[in-house]
Amino acid sequence: MQNIALSWLIYRLTGSVFLLGLIGFTSQIPTFFLSPFAGVLTDRYNKLKIMTLTQVFFMLQALVMALLVLFNLIEVWHIIVLSIVFGFITAFDAPARQSMVPDLIDDPNDLGNAIALNSATFNGARLVGPAIAGIIIAIVGEGICFLLNALSFAAVIIALMQIKIQAKQVTINPVNFKESFTQGFHYTFQSMPIRTLIIILTILSAVGLSYIVLLPAYAKEILHGGPDTLGYLMSAMGAGAVIGAIYMAARKSVLGLGKIISASIGVLGLSIVLASFSEKVYFSLIVFFFGGFSMVLSLSSINTMLQTLANGDMRGRVMSFYAMALMGTSPLGNLLSGTIASGIGIPLTLLIAGIITVLSGIWFGLNLKSFRKYVHPIYINKGILPGIPNDII
Repeated sequence: MQNIALSWLIYRLTGSVFLLGLIGFTSQIPTFFLSPFAGVLTDRYNKLKIMTLTQVFFMLQALVMALLVLFNLIEVWHIIVLSIVFGFITAFDAPARQSMVPDLIDDPNDLGNAIALNSATFNGARLVGPAIAGIIIAIVGEGICFLLNALSFAAVIIALMQIKIQAKQVTINPVNFKESFTQGFHYTFQSMPIRTLIIILTILSAVGLSYIVLLPAYAKEILHGGPDTLGYLMSAMGAGAVIGAIYMAARKSVLGLGKIISASIGVLGLSIVLASFSEKVYFSLIVFFFGGFSMVLSLSSINTMLQTLANGDMRGRVMSFYAMALMGTSPLGNLLSGTIASGIGIPLTLLIAGIITVLSGIWFGLNLKSFRKYVHPIYINKGILPGIPNDII
C-alpha cells in the first residue's frame, strides 16, 4: 500500500516521470553500497534481532511520512530524504531476512520450494495491497495508506517476537574479509553458469523490471485513469506472480529451469512491448498479468539455480552478488527509465525496454546448450540429478 501511495503522491505533486525514477533510485541504491557491510553484521549478530529492529525503523519511517501528508506539510525533498532512509533500513533488513530462511527450514532440500513460497506470499500482498491502496487514495488520500502501513508493523513485530531461533555464535576475522570477498568474486565470475545467470539477472533487473516505476504515469497519461487504475494494474501483475510462484513451489526438481528462464524472460519482454501499444485498461490488465507470471518464473528459477549450483562454503557470497545484481542495478534502471520517458514518452520507453528484454531471453536461449554442458556435471556430482541426457536440463 505504501509503495502505491508513494508513487502516486510524487506523481500528483510533480507530474514528473523523472522524479518517479529518482524516487525508485534513492529508495534502493543504499542497498547496493551497504549490503556487504550489512552482510558482515548479519553474520556477527542475531539475525532475528536485526530484522526486528529494522521493522521498528520501517514503522517510524512510515509514521513520519503519514504525518507529513496528513498535515499537508509534505514536499518533494521530504519524500527523497525518507526514500533514502527507507533504502538504508532495507540494506540491513534484506540480508538478515534472506539469511534467516535456512534457520526456519528443517530440511535443506526444501530450500527451492521455500524460495517460491516466499515469492507467493510477497506477491499475494502485492495482489491485495495495491487494489486497497488505490481505493483508499481515491476516497481519503495517500496519508491514510502511510498511516495504515505504520500501524501494521505492530503486528509484524509481535509476530517476529514469537519466532524462536537458537542463536549461532560465528566469529569472523575482519582481516580476512577482503580476501574472502575476492575469493567469492573469482568463484562467481569464473564459473560460466553462475556468471551467465548473474548477467541475465542484471539485464532483467535494470531493463525488464524498470517499467514498474512508470506505472503511475502509465495509468494516468496512457490509460487516463486514477489511483484505482494503478491499483488494478499492480494487482493484475500480483495475481500473475502468485500463480507463477505457486507453480514454482510445486516443482520437485531443477529439471527444465534453463528453458523456463529463457521462455519467461521472452514472455516478460513481449508483455512490456504489448503494454506500450495498449490504451485500454482491460487489455493492459491481461498484459500485466502475464508480466507478473513470467517475472516470478524467471526470478525464482535464477535464484534456485544459483543456490543449487554454488558450493556450500561459497553460497553466501554468490547470493550477495545475486542481491547486488537484483537490487543494485534496479535503481539505476529506474532512474534511466524515468529520464528516457521524460524525453521520448512512456510508450516508446516501454517498447525499447520490452525489445531489449526479449533479446536477452533469446540470447540466454541460444547459449542454453553450452550452459547445460557446465550445469549437468555439477548437478551429477552433487547428487541432485542422476546421469541423464544434457538436453533435459
